[in-house]
Amino acid sequence: MDLLSNLAFGFSVAVSPINLLLCLIGALVGTLIGVLPGIGPIATIAMLLPVTYKLDPTGALIMLAGIFYGAQYGGSTTAILVNLPGEASSVVTTLDGHQMAKKGRAGAALAIAAIGSFVAGTFGTVLIAALAKPLTDVAQAFGPAEYFALMALGLVCAIVLASGSILKAIAMVFLGLLLSTIGTDVETGAQRMTFNYAPLADGIEFVTLAMGMFGFAEILRNLENRESRDIVEQKVTGLMPTREDLIESAPAIARGTLLGSLLGILPGGGATLAAFGAYTVEKKISKTPKAFGQGAIQGVAGPESANNAAAQTSFIPLLTLGIPPNAVMAVMVGAMTIHGIVPGPQIVTEQPKLFWGMIASMWIGNLMLVIINLPLVGMWVQLLRVPYRMLFPAILIFCCIGIYSVNGQWFDVVLAAFFGLVGYAFIKLGFEPAPMLVAFVLGKIMEEKLRLAMIFARGNWLSLLDFGTNPLAASLLVVSIVLLVLAVLPSIRAKREEVFVE
Repeated sequence: MDLLSNLAFGFSVAVSPINLLLCLIGALVGTLIGVLPGIGPIATIAMLLPVTYKLDPTGALIMLAGIFYGAQYGGSTTAILVNLPGEASSVVTTLDGHQMAKKGRAGAALAIAAIGSFVAGTFGTVLIAALAKPLTDVAQAFGPAEYFALMALGLVCAIVLASGSILKAIAMVFLGLLLSTIGTDVETGAQRMTFNYAPLADGIEFVTLAMGMFGFAEILRNLENRESRDIVEQKVTGLMPTREDLIESAPAIARGTLLGSLLGILPGGGATLAAFGAYTVEKKISKTPKAFGQGAIQGVAGPESANNAAAQTSFIPLLTLGIPPNAVMAVMVGAMTIHGIVPGPQIVTEQPKLFWGMIASMWIGNLMLVIINLPLVGMWVQLLRVPYRMLFPAILIFCCIGIYSVNGQWFDVVLAAFFGLVGYAFIKLGFEPAPMLVAFVLGKIMEEKLRLAMIFARGNWLSLLDFGTNPLAASLLVVSIVLLVLAVLPSIRAKREEVFVE
């Protein structure tokens, strides 16, 4: 009964005219950046953060959330019509979606992708609402030590599930923590690593770092890639799937939704991992596995349901525990802190309007995506014909305007450009920027909670691992240490084998 009353309250917040408009803007912008390859949700959300300063926090986060799950939908449109995934999570959709389009069944592929996404989004929304109360009850036991331990676990998960080298991911986490300490110490008033340069006294702006590492660096990376777009020329028709299409797709949608809902909660690339996992499952259990890659509709239904479900449930650790499970959610944490909201379990009790309003808006946003975007397929096809080299100057200018508008300082634009070059170098050297961004966002909060925990423990560091006084914090830290050791050992063993072979 509490669940229904909370959802009713959430819908009363979400259906206000301004929040409906912001949800629509977020869904449309998300679809647009999903359709246009080379422009990701991370850079887009970072670019739009300055725009949200004057908005109500609830409306601002509703719009930013719409960009994220709208991008998952837009990515499928590009994958099906152009054989070019707009999002990493839509890579699998190209295998069968584009083959369906070549056979004149682009409409059916787009429709099934939309239906699967809506079903998965609805399930994910209900799951977030259902888990809110039990996780809030658990959160009542959280003190400074528990918060610190929980965020430490979040950093370890970001390391363990990062793609590429574990040691490089650890280095990026430490770099993120180091960058978060730049500025004036709130407790002592002393300046740290500012080199007595006034613009650094307030620390590095989150928008500046995110825009540089993901916006500018992404532009540089995309400019070196040669474009190859195999756009389907025939007119897209048949946007209503047949009865046979629905019967064949329904089990795949259900399996993809369940798998994506589970994997979305885990830190790391939840949506991408869910899409690949769903495709593998469908191919394994299919009676005709050879049909996959030739236009099997299950190869569209499963992955598209999985990536949308994962996009929705990735909000669970963010909204209930304050842990960003991926880089996009780290940007969302940055958006919350900009609006004076401390991410964590207390959001459910202290910010019910924000929490339940966002949950309700997710269902509304998914419905908007189905109703609005299928009729706009023709427009998306025309946009796909625009070369990226014609888009990036406008993106670059918009990024610079957004950065400058935060503090009105040219130094922020220069710093973002510097981080863009650094981010590009990291990408070329195999260092993933996402763990660094997660560490940067959590760093200041972790420092604050650690200081409070040390005050309560009278400076006794070992109290954090004392199962007698802090059982929950100690358990979380032990799990973090075990996960980190299990992740690092194979890397060390591989290095030793290389040395032995040489």
